[in-house]
Formats: sequence, C-alpha cells, structure tokens
Amino acid sequence: MADQTSRSGGGRCSEEGPAQRAAIDLVIGEVLQLRRQRSVLRFLVIVVLCVGLWMALEFLNVRFERFPALFERLGILFSTRYYPPDFEYVMRPQFLASVLETIHMAMLATIAGLVLALPLAWLAAFNVSPLQMRTHWLARGAITASRAIHEMIWAIVFIMVLGYGVLAGVLALTIGCIGFAGKLFAEEIESIDPAPVEAMRAGGAGSLAVFLFGVLPQVRTAFIGIAIYTWDVVFRSATVVGFFGAGGMGWYLRRTADQLQSGRVAAIMLLIAALVITSEIVSHHARRAIEGRSGAVQS
Repeated sequence: MADQTSRSGGGRCSEEGPAQRAAIDLVIGEVLQLRRQRSVLRFLVIVVLCVGLWMALEFLNVRFERFPALFERLGILFSTRYYPPDFEYVMRPQFLASVLETIHMAMLATIAGLVLALPLAWLAAFNVSPLQMRTHWLARGAITASRAIHEMIWAIVFIMVLGYGVLAGVLALTIGCIGFAGKLFAEEIESIDPAPVEAMRAGGAGSLAVFLFGVLPQVRTAFIGIAIYTWDVVFRSATVVGFFGAGGMGWYLRRTADQLQSGRVAAIMLLIAALVITSEIVSHHARRAIEGRSGAVQS
C-alpha cells in the first residue's frame, strides 16, 4: 500500500515537473521578449532625438568651430569694457531704493500669487475638486494660461494698459506665480493618500471640510517647500521685469546698458547675482529646517 502511494506520488511529481518547466520557460520567454521590445524602443527614441538635434543645429546654422573664438572675444570684452565694475553707482541711495522696491515687488507678488494659486489648485485637482469633471478643467485651464505666457510678456501687456511703474510688475509677477505654484500645488494634491478623503466623504463631510482636514494635513509640508521655491523664482524674475519699465532695479540696468555705461552694467549684474545667491541660501536653509521639523514630528 505504501509502495503504491509512493509510486503514485512520484508519478504526479514526474508529470508536474515538465509542466512547471514549460511554464517557467514561457515566463522567461515573455520577459526576454519584453526586454527586447523595450531595448528597441529606447534605441528608436535615441535615434529620433539625435536626428532632431542634428536638424535643429542645421536649421539654426550652429557652427561649433565658432565657440572657441566666441569665448575668447567674451573674455576680451569683459576684461576691457566691463572691468572694473562701478560699485559706487550701486551704493547710491536712489539705486538702493530700487533694490528694496524689487524685494517688495517679489514679496507682494509671491504672497498674492500663492493665495490665489491654492484655491485654483484645489479646484483643478481631479481627485478632490468640488467641481464636476467637465468644469474642473476651467481651473486647470486658468493655471495653464497663467504659465503659458512668460512674466516679461505679461509685464509688457500691463505696461501698455497701466503705464510704467511697479503695479504692472507686481501684476505680471503675480500671474506668473499663479501658474508656477498652482501647477505644483495641484500635482501634490493629486498624489495624496485617498483613504482619509474617502472616509470623510463617507461620513458626510463637505468639500471644504475634506480639503481643510483631509487634504491640507497631507500636503502642508510640501506646500511650504513649494512656496519657498516659488519665492526664488519670483525674486529672480523681479530683478529683470524693470528692464521693460515695470519697476525695480531692472530699469537702471536697461538705462545704463542703453547709455553704454559698461562699468555700471557690470556692477548691477554682480549685485543681482549676489542677491539671487543670497535668496537661494536663505531658501535652502528654510527648506532644510522645515523638512527637519516635519521629520521630527513624524518620528
């Protein structure tokens, strides 16, 4: 009896062995075929990118042999015309007032843009938007439209409507901030854990309550980081919108450039670079502090 059982068990193992090996071989073949298909697809993508790059270079008539002479001429230009920088000019009270004006423009535009971008992101996020699927794209379209046109173009448009001054610059920077921060806010909202949201909806909570207590706690730290990053972007743009007459130190940059005052242009450019680097350092430390605090709270 035991011999019969062992023989029957051995027969089943012998029958299952070839079937298992065939199944494994089939899976391995499918994996290898998928890898070959991916390799062919990657190769085709690389070929298309290389052909596109070559066509762009030919269309734009870019010649690499010109680059050594270009850098040599730039070195001669900076050493003869832009050196030494006229730092005395950027230390004048009138110019320092324009620096403060630039900082105030960036701060006001960032605050206004973030305040407007947050509700737009809520309405544009497909997973928590209180609007219907057919209408929530209006909020998404508003964010896209704000981002599609550069801040400098908005500055020109507002200057044509409102005239020269800081108001045109603030409005242009605010619209740029809405487009930039609104997109990041919406994408962050769409990546949240849906369980708290569904639980609150099942309990009868309204859309606003779901957003305040089910969405914001999950994205608060990320939103703060996005807000700091948005300040960096807006501040860099604020340093040059004045080039078109929208207030700030950019107006002095354009005036000195038009008058071929190269030493003053160099000093203004160095000051702008120093301000942007300082803003980057402060923002970096602020982000690190916020990330460390959020990590300590979670632990």
